[in-house]
Amino acid sequence: MENTVVKISSLVKRYGDLVALDHLDLEIKEGEIFGLLGPNGSGKTTTINCLLSLLTFDKGEIEIFGKEMTPSSYDIKKQIGVIMQNVAVFEELNVYENIDYFCGLYIRDKAERKRLVEEAIAFTGLEDFKKFSPKKLSGGLLRRLNIACGIAHKPKLIILDEPTVAVDPQSRNKILEGIQELNKNGATIIYTSHYMEEVEQICTRIAIMDKGKKIAEGTNDELKRMIKNTETINIEVLGLDEKITGEISALPHVYNSEYDGAKLTVYCSGGKHNLIRVLDVLQKNDIAFGRVYSELPTLNDVFLEITGKALRDKE
Repeated sequence: MENTVVKISSLVKRYGDLVALDHLDLEIKEGEIFGLLGPNGSGKTTTINCLLSLLTFDKGEIEIFGKEMTPSSYDIKKQIGVIMQNVAVFEELNVYENIDYFCGLYIRDKAERKRLVEEAIAFTGLEDFKKFSPKKLSGGLLRRLNIACGIAHKPKLIILDEPTVAVDPQSRNKILEGIQELNKNGATIIYTSHYMEEVEQICTRIAIMDKGKKIAEGTNDELKRMIKNTETINIEVLGLDEKITGEISALPHVYNSEYDGAKLTVYCSGGKHNLIRVLDVLQKNDIAFGRVYSELPTLNDVFLEITGKALRDKE
């Protein structure tokens, strides 16, 4: 049976009249890459700060590794690695010295620390940059250094808050591969990002937050089954009139359609052969068309619809 690494129960955090967290419940199992999603102001950062005992909260309980998390829970904190969105390294120290410093907060033995620092450097691909100062590194390399500083002590729980912001595609892929490797090596990961495709790619389970509440939770596939949209059909076509668009809107399983004079977009909920039915209408009316493509829902579609934005966007 999987062990619970993080358990948040009925967490409430207020800032005056603002309720930042509204009876939030979360449970994260050992070995998961757990995606925490939500629009700005949804409570993600407040959740993480409460989780780390950097913030006091009004009500609720937080357990990590089966123990209550408090500001003085140093035995728990030693097993956590934190990589926040803002890069937190010392400009006065070079790459090696930075990683050695942060590892030294947890590991006192010099020989063991040296081994761990070298492993973190190799893991993040910074071997050629050990003597570089942070200001000489590119954005992607700086992010890798930030990660190396957070994982050098081999934490069991790693929290990554927007770790790929403003990095090039090559560095992003390196970081994502590294996160999956850390997970394979036994770390449980909490991952926040505004890049939905990243979360879709690496997370084993996902929670969506809005206004301080968890409004949906599940695997990628489970979340996609929660929403109305199951298929979006796009067709490049000219000369459609209201009669034809009306016929298409009346087809089985079509719940919305849009036409801008050059492209027809048809939104379907359930059913099979939706594309064939739409094309049949066009052919019956002797309408020529260009490129046709059908898309299954993405995590971004789920996020927009569940947070209440997708339907408004289509109105």
